[in-house]
Amino acid sequence: MLSVKASDGAGPLRNHDFRLLLAGASVSQIGAQVTLVALPLVAVVELEASPLQAGMLTAAETGAFLIVGLPAGAWVDRMRRLPVLVRADVVRAVAMASLPLAAWAEVLTMTQLYAVALVTGLATVFFDIAHQSYLPVLLPREQLVAGNGALETARSSAQVAGPGLGGALVQALGAPFALMADAVGYLLSAFFLRGIRAHEERPEPVVGVSLRAQVGEGLAFVLRHPVLRVIACATAVSNFFTAMLMAVQTVFLVRVLGLPPGVIGLMMSAAAVGGLAGALCAGVLSRAVGQARVIWLSTVVTGPFALLWPLAGRGAAAAWFALATAAVFFGGVVYNVAQVSFRQMLCPPELLGRMNATLRFLVWGTMPLGAVVGGAVAGTAGPRDAVWLCAAGILLVPVPLLLSPLRRMRDLPAPAGTVTP
Repeated sequence: MLSVKASDGAGPLRNHDFRLLLAGASVSQIGAQVTLVALPLVAVVELEASPLQAGMLTAAETGAFLIVGLPAGAWVDRMRRLPVLVRADVVRAVAMASLPLAAWAEVLTMTQLYAVALVTGLATVFFDIAHQSYLPVLLPREQLVAGNGALETARSSAQVAGPGLGGALVQALGAPFALMADAVGYLLSAFFLRGIRAHEERPEPVVGVSLRAQVGEGLAFVLRHPVLRVIACATAVSNFFTAMLMAVQTVFLVRVLGLPPGVIGLMMSAAAVGGLAGALCAGVLSRAVGQARVIWLSTVVTGPFALLWPLAGRGAAAAWFALATAAVFFGGVVYNVAQVSFRQMLCPPELLGRMNATLRFLVWGTMPLGAVVGGAVAGTAGPRDAVWLCAAGILLVPVPLLLSPLRRMRDLPAPAGTVTP
């Protein structure tokens, strides 16, 4: 059993262990955002990758969720979560540090980029599943929305500062050497996480239950719940087309809009302001309009801004791309805070890893497919047509939500309740 600290009426930031979790998330996210700029630039500028190769790189980063996404949840449920987090950070740090070393030795290739993307992706699968499952260990139920909001604020703040820093580092040091910031971020995250003192009992060994049966329990829990099922569907659609955009945006910004690395970093930082605003507003909006209503409303209101992506042009018209991403990220973060908090409140502790793994498998498993499709479309029809397809796809995200019981609800049901209008 997991021991959850009782609430004393204070907010999550008064919790020493949560502050360490938040600090680790902050430094690792800054490094990850530097990589968001630098890694595609290594491929596109340094190694002259084609649009399809750029898409394959994005697919390698997210493909791990298809490979080990489901069994990873069952494995995490058999282990204490904190050691999993620390080990995943160390693996990612070592893998990422290999890239600037290879560049210094002048032996860096696309094959190594693919391998590092896959290894860091595998470690990220375990980290993300354990991370979402570990928060209820540190915080009582009534603080989960505030805790997730703080983590999203840290992530969005990193998205504001990280890409600009990444663009500056790429211009000053070159794209491969800028990646060392990510390795340092992962090591610092591991250092902070090791300072957490909360007691987490080792899960009791499962006797007579196979790994396959445990995976099936997680799948059944998600697919039989009407709210979780529709959240999985909408998020999978969103991630498919977001991955398409991730795969082609560097090619689009460099070869169509003609932007240098420093400006690309600033563009991504400006876009991330929307995510930070969404994290800061998520709790207020959930209380004002209802946690159920805000899930579909956030996608309906902000999705149409995606049409500004392909309308961006050279010069000042490039700002349309940043504005569109800011608006879409705002809606996406509000959506995520509401639905992730609900999932954590709903799920029994012993199923948290498998529930999160199942959701990750279903919604992140579409990302490598989207990345490959994006690279293929950009390579045949051109980057701008691929971005048009991404924008059109984002408009489809609210459809399953609007056709579900969520549209008739203000708030989400209590953990033991049923879905009723």
